[in-house]
Amino acid sequence: MRSDAIKKGIERAPHRSLLKALGIDDVELERPFIGVINSYSEIIPGHAHLDRVVEAVKAGIMEAGGVPFECETMAICDGIAMNHSGMGFSLPSRELIADSVESLAEAYKFDGLVVIPNCDKIVPGMIMGLARVNIPAILVSGGPMMPGEVDGKRADLNTIFEAVGAVVSGKKDMEYLRELEYLVCPGCGSCAGMFTANSMNCLSEAVGIALPGNGTIPAVEAERIRLAKSAGREIIRLVREGITPDMILTRSAFLNGIALDMALGCSTNTVLHLTAIANELGMGLDFDEINSIADKTPYLCHLSPVGPYYVVDLNKAGGVMAVLKELNKKGLINRDTLTVSGKKLGELMDSAVVKDYNVIRPVDNPVRSTGGLSILRGNLAPDGAVVKKSGVAESLYRFVGKAKVFDGEEEASRAIFDRKIEKGDVVVIRYEGPKGGPGMKEMLTPTSTLVGMGLDLDVALITDGRFSGATRGLAIGHISPEAWEGGPIAYVQDGDPIEIDLNKREVNLLVDREELSRRTYTLPETHKKKGYLGRYQRLVSSASYGAVMEVNRR
Repeated sequence: MRSDAIKKGIERAPHRSLLKALGIDDVELERPFIGVINSYSEIIPGHAHLDRVVEAVKAGIMEAGGVPFECETMAICDGIAMNHSGMGFSLPSRELIADSVESLAEAYKFDGLVVIPNCDKIVPGMIMGLARVNIPAILVSGGPMMPGEVDGKRADLNTIFEAVGAVVSGKKDMEYLRELEYLVCPGCGSCAGMFTANSMNCLSEAVGIALPGNGTIPAVEAERIRLAKSAGREIIRLVREGITPDMILTRSAFLNGIALDMALGCSTNTVLHLTAIANELGMGLDFDEINSIADKTPYLCHLSPVGPYYVVDLNKAGGVMAVLKELNKKGLINRDTLTVSGKKLGELMDSAVVKDYNVIRPVDNPVRSTGGLSILRGNLAPDGAVVKKSGVAESLYRFVGKAKVFDGEEEASRAIFDRKIEKGDVVVIRYEGPKGGPGMKEMLTPTSTLVGMGLDLDVALITDGRFSGATRGLAIGHISPEAWEGGPIAYVQDGDPIEIDLNKREVNLLVDREELSRRTYTLPETHKKKGYLGRYQRLVSSASYGAVMEVNRR
C-alpha cells in the first residue's frame, strides 16, 4: 500500500509512534489509510453541514475496512465575497485548494482520498487536486439548498440580487428587501439554482468522479447521508482495484460532461473549470469542439436562474443520469466511460428513469434545440469568450450598442446604481481578467442589478472577468486576451459601436484599424497587487487556458 511509506519498516518506528498517539493500533496499521478532505466552514451555508456528511463518509470507510483521517482545506463563498475586494480571492483560491489536496495526499501518503466540497471554486479545486495526485479518489458534495418562498412563489439567492436593482429603480422598497433576506435562502446547501456549485456537482457525475445523485440530492435529505456512506465504502474498493482518476477522467468523460452542461444550461464558469481540470491531466479542451457539442446537444432542463425549476426538481425528475439517458437517445453520450461506482456510465444511465418530462424535456421536444452555452470569438475576443445562451432572450441574439467603458467592477456598479446606464448601451468592464483583477471577479451585482432595473432586454455587458452562475441576460465573459495583457478590450472607448451576434458566435468592435492603431492603454495602479494576489497576477494564465497557474501540455 502507498501508506506503507509512513508505517512499515524499522525506520518508520517514529512515524508509528505519532500515529499511535492518535489512538491508531496495530490492526489499523494493516489497513488502507484514506484521507477525507473536508471544506467545512461555519460561514458558508453550502458547507455548514459538511461535518455530518464527513461522519457518514468515515463510517463507510471503516465499515469497508479502511482507516479514515479527516483533514480540512479552505473555502470561500462567492455570494458573501461578491462585489468587494474579497471576490478577487475566489478564483485564486481554487489553486490553493488544489495545492492543499496535493500537499495532504503526498505528505501523509494516503492510499485513497474522499473529498467533500460543495460550492463554486471548491469543487473544481478539489477535482484538480485529485487529478494531480492521481491516487484512487471519489468526490461527494454537500448537496443543493432547497428553494425559498416569497409571496407564494419559489425563490433563491438570485431573487434578492435582482431585487436590489428593483429597489434602486424605485420598483420595490427597502422593507421588501429586508423580507427577502429571511426567505430566499432557507437553510444549508449550495444555492438552489443551476449556479456554478450545482453545475460542477452535476458535471462530476457525468465525468464519473462522483456517484449518481451527487449533484442533485438536497443537502437536508437523509439520502445525502446514505450517499456519503456509499462513497466511503466505494473508496476502499477503488483502492483495492487500483482505479485512479486518470482512468476515469478521460477525454470521452469530459465530452460527456460538456454534453450534460449543454443540456442543463450550466454556469459559464464550467468552461473555465473543465479546462483547468483537463489541464491537470495534460489535455486541452478545444473551444470549437465545445461549440460543436452545443450545436448538436439540445437544452433540456429550464432551471433557475433562467427557468422555473430548481435542482430539487431535477432530483425528483430523475437526476443527472436521467438527463444523460435522454441525451443517449441521440447518441450524444459515450456509454463506455468508467465511473467511481465501478460501473460504466451506460450501466448507470440504463437504470435511470425520467419521472417528470416537464423538468427533463424529451430529447425530441427540448426547451431549445441547441446547448445552453456558447463560445464566441470576433475582433474583441480573438482567443474566445463565453455566454450563457440559454439565459439570453432570442430578441438579443443580435445586438448593436454603444460602449460605456469601466476600468473595474466597482466603477461599473456605481454607474449602474447611479442610473447612468441607458437602453442601447454595451457596458464594458475591463481589467477584471485573471491578471487584471487580479482574480477574475464575478459580476453578479452589475448583471442582476440591470435585470432588477428592467434593463435586461435593452443592455448588454461584456467583460474580461466572469459571471456568477446566477447571471442571466446578454452577459459575455472571459473576453480573451484580457485588457491587462493588451487584448482588444483594452482599446475600447466610450461611444464605440459594438456588435454582438450569437448566431455567428461573434463579438466585434466596429472601429477601423487605423483609429485603433492610434490608441493606447494604461494599466490601472489600483489593480497591481502584493501578497498572494500579486503572485497570482504574475503567474496565472489566460481564461482561454482555464486561468491556471501552470499550463500543462502533452
